[in-house]
Amino acid sequence: MIKILMADDHAIVREGLKQILADVPDMEIAGEAASGDDVLAMLRADNWDILLLDIAMPGKNVLELIKLAKQKNPQQPILILSMYPEDQYAIRMLKSGADGYLTKESAPDQLVAAIRKVAKGGKYISATMTDKLIEELNPDQNKLPHTKLSDREYQVFLAVAKGRRTSEIAQEMTLSVKTISTFRTRLMAKMHLHSTADIICYALKHGLLD
Repeated sequence: MIKILMADDHAIVREGLKQILADVPDMEIAGEAASGDDVLAMLRADNWDILLLDIAMPGKNVLELIKLAKQKNPQQPILILSMYPEDQYAIRMLKSGADGYLTKESAPDQLVAAIRKVAKGGKYISATMTDKLIEELNPDQNKLPHTKLSDREYQVFLAVAKGRRTSEIAQEMTLSVKTISTFRTRLMAKMHLHSTADIICYALKHGLLD
């Protein structure tokens, strides 16, 4: 039996997933979480055959959750199930340690197949994303600037693009205001941007905001 910890902040999504997996004989949703902090607490309290994580949840950021889960258990299977298109987030999630990425528009049989594969130690991405991942792993000077940011820089970039103040970002990421300012300076230099307006325009242009 595959013991699943499912995390999504929308109750209706969690209910839908439970219905999809209810008749699958080798799977059990043994835990539910509605925030990143809930996931972290449940990771500390128990072991799971697979984590089924949404990207956009309140509390601890999903990139941090992936890293913390892998620190506790380097072999921990993690499947991202997100509303965001693969070309926006899949590569960053996989590079951060996730073992698979699936959109919520995928068919139920794809979800079941992905859970089985990832739980057994495999990787799951679409054929399209396989090609993109190969391109990403090859040196390429023409990559979009935001793909060259570190995970921390990318988190700060998105937060700034969403209109968050430096103090708010620092509180959310549990870092000092000075550290956030340093990340902001670095990402703007890497991306050749000069203002908050530039950051917002870039994020909108490339579809990085929901």
